[in-house]
Amino acid sequence: MSCKWIGAIFIVAGCGGFGFSVAANYRQEERRLRELIRALQLMQCELQYRLTPLPELCRLAGQASGGIIKEVLMGLAAELEWQTEPDAASCMDAVLKRTQTLSARSRRLLHQLGKTLGRFDLEGQLQGLQATCSACIAASNSLREDRTVRLRSYQTLGLCAGAALAILFL
Repeated sequence: MSCKWIGAIFIVAGCGGFGFSVAANYRQEERRLRELIRALQLMQCELQYRLTPLPELCRLAGQASGGIIKEVLMGLAAELEWQTEPDAASCMDAVLKRTQTLSARSRRLLHQLGKTLGRFDLEGQLQGLQATCSACIAASNSLREDRTVRLRSYQTLGLCAGAALAILFL
C-alpha cells in the first residue's frame, strides 16, 4: 500500500517539476531577449560613434553580455576574424549550428542580425540593427504580456496532470 503512495508522490512531483521547468524556460527566454536588446543597443552606439570594425564590435557586445548571447557573439567575433566563411550571415549560421540551447525565436532574431552585419554601409547597418532591436523588443513584449498568468498556468497544469495520473494509477 505504501509503495502506491510513494509512486503517486513521484508522479505528482515529476509532472509538477515539468510544469515548473517550462515556466523556468519561459523566464530564461525573457532574460535572453533582454540581453540581446542590450547587446544590439551597444552595437548601435559603437557603430554610430566609433565606427568599430565588425569583429571587435561583436567581441565588445559579447563581453558586455552574459549567458548564451555572450557565447554567440564571441563565437561570431572569432568566426569573423578567422574568415572561415565569406560573410557575416554565414559566420552567424555556423555559430548558431554549434549552439544547441537557443530557442527558435532567438535563433531567428540572431540570424536576422547576421544578415545585416557587414553587408551594407553604415546607415544600412544601423537600420538593420534597429530593425533587429525592434523585433527583439516586440518579442519581449509578447512574452511579457500575461506572463504571471501563463507561468502560473504552466505550473498548475503540471501539478494537476500529476495528480490526475496518480489518481488514475491508484
